[in-house]
Amino acid sequence: MLDTIAEWFWWDRLWLPFNLTWADLEDKDGRVYAKVSDLYITLPCSIGFLIIRYMFERFVATPLAATFGVREQNRHRVEYNSILERYYASQCQSPGKADIQGLSKKCGWSNRHVERWFRRRRTQERPGVLKKFREASWRFVFYIGAFICGIVALYDKPWFYNLREVWTAYPKQSIMESQYWYYVLEMSFYWSLLFSITFDVKRKDFKEQVIHHLATLTLLAFSWCANYIRVGTLVMLVHDSSDVFLESAKVFNYAKWGKTCNGLFVLFAVVFMVTRLIIFPFWIIHCTWVYPPDHYPVFFGYYFFNAMLGILLMLHIFWAYLIVCMLKKFLFGSLTKDERSDNEEDDDDEDNSMSEDHDAYLKVTNGCGARSRVNHH
Repeated sequence: MLDTIAEWFWWDRLWLPFNLTWADLEDKDGRVYAKVSDLYITLPCSIGFLIIRYMFERFVATPLAATFGVREQNRHRVEYNSILERYYASQCQSPGKADIQGLSKKCGWSNRHVERWFRRRRTQERPGVLKKFREASWRFVFYIGAFICGIVALYDKPWFYNLREVWTAYPKQSIMESQYWYYVLEMSFYWSLLFSITFDVKRKDFKEQVIHHLATLTLLAFSWCANYIRVGTLVMLVHDSSDVFLESAKVFNYAKWGKTCNGLFVLFAVVFMVTRLIIFPFWIIHCTWVYPPDHYPVFFGYYFFNAMLGILLMLHIFWAYLIVCMLKKFLFGSLTKDERSDNEEDDDDEDNSMSEDHDAYLKVTNGCGARSRVNHH
């Protein structure tokens, strides 16, 4: 049964253009082609990334946070109440009005007292600003490193300047060592994000982040196996470019460098709009949708690859909408709420004001230093 499934899954018609088989992509005549086994290393490398991240956050990001004056705020712990604690753990963390009334009778507390208890109990479990600073610092270091690696891998390639070169001699395009390590770097990192997402700061767009990571990994794996490697490297470079500014802006936001954070946010918004809503659809997707039929008959992989790009584009539009909403508040009104943060706030709110993006926007403090909550790709 496993052999049958494997034979069906690796059917040539799913992965390669008509009249081509896997035998045509065997290494010969000095040409080396991509193989699925090349990607096995990304799983152990992702574990390595998690270890490096732990070491970085502990021995680099934490001292850096102290240098910037980033410290955990003292939070008032709620008074222990067995009835409310049992309800909080087994039933619901945000009870409705009817439940509030029932609990207040059982406890002998007022409705207002019970509501405040649940609000503070939720706040008690939220990650502090130090954890968010460490996460943002780690992602900033990775994205700037990945972006530099992408430029080094692509700056001397003809398809970096002329997208029609992406399909020259496809699919018989020999892979290069720089392409291989660029893929390993990016896929290992996204695997590590997927593995750590339940432990990282959780945002309201948690589901969108999971979809983004899965779509990215699927896209990269398929592009490697189907030898869509040239366009795959371009997609990675386009995505990393804006993330550099996003994570750096968050770092300065947590450090309360308001003007620096604001400037980086505006720069991030501009780069995001240009790369994700202009270059990505009108250059990259145009390249993968319009040019291939000039070189080979379309096949399943052609539609599948473009469908994955379409999913990423829809996520970009979703995040771009949130960015525009925040820019509007930032430029024309008071920015006091993170579009991606939770809705409830304690009486002792954290005085930060930034949003998080796996993969894509940020919140900035307003000129008056509005008190708001930081919410994390």
